[in-house]
Amino acid sequence: MDRELAMELVRVTEAAAIASAQWMGRGRKNEADGAATNAMRRMFDTVSIDGTVVIGEGEMDEAPMLYIGEKVGCAATPAVDVAVDPLEGTNILAKGLPNAMSVIAIADRGNLLHAPDMYMEKLAVGPRAAGKVHLDDPIEETLRIVAEANNKRVQDCVVIILERDRHKELIESVRRAGARVRLIGDGDVSSAISTAFDDTGIDICAGIGGAPEGVIAAAALKCLGGEMQARLYPEDEQEYERCLSMGISDPKCILTMDDLVKGDDAIFAATGVTDGELLKGVRFYGGDRAETHSVVMRVKTGTVRFIRAIHNLARKMDPKVLQYKTE
Repeated sequence: MDRELAMELVRVTEAAAIASAQWMGRGRKNEADGAATNAMRRMFDTVSIDGTVVIGEGEMDEAPMLYIGEKVGCAATPAVDVAVDPLEGTNILAKGLPNAMSVIAIADRGNLLHAPDMYMEKLAVGPRAAGKVHLDDPIEETLRIVAEANNKRVQDCVVIILERDRHKELIESVRRAGARVRLIGDGDVSSAISTAFDDTGIDICAGIGGAPEGVIAAAALKCLGGEMQARLYPEDEQEYERCLSMGISDPKCILTMDDLVKGDDAIFAATGVTDGELLKGVRFYGGDRAETHSVVMRVKTGTVRFIRAIHNLARKMDPKVLQYKTE
């Protein structure tokens, strides 16, 4: 993949972030998600890739969302898999809460796991603990290993977990071990990525969340030298059969980084929609200006770039329909 693609992908996430940020705190998550999706789709039409969406927001008959199997891009090469979440954290944005983002990951064709839209058990850690943890270890053992790897005491470690009833035992186990818990309402991708940045204060991301979000987060962690281990969590026979139909022969096996994101190259890009530990959200200023904060990273080089951009909305936005222009 050409390295210039990194900046092109940032333009796509910027477009989706600006379009959806206008719905922040309005309590209308569907409108926000639709605005992000429409903006992302339009900007993809300008990107020089032959892309196929393998992680999207539904099947073809659920359009206008970016659906699994949809073609994006305007060129014959390179042929790439595309994983998208135009608005990660629709509920977060609707309530005006932190850590909503627009995210994209791409890899050479066939290199992203075609994860079905179901739950996935996950364990994510940063670079220093990569290769030392195991998904099936008790959380107490994982905490001991990660604390040692990060040169911390267990009581100084923070585990980020989705606040769900299914995680009650996990949360209690972390607390009994003496570590601290950060509960979140949504935001699977940002919570996993945060383990790879010291200034977030997050050491472990654990629990059951969305499988598509797991693949996107794994792409970012592979760029950063972190690690994710995962296992699909089908809740019924229909979901189990869906795994098989998508080429996953053993839905109960542990998925490693190389299962989730194959090969030696992938690109991840994200733009903040609301403020978070990793990125600031979109700021709207007077004079038809907006500011975005983005991150883009690549597996092949290990380069991580943070990008602050000022946008002239009079040239990029149609105020009547709140759509991001590509002209």
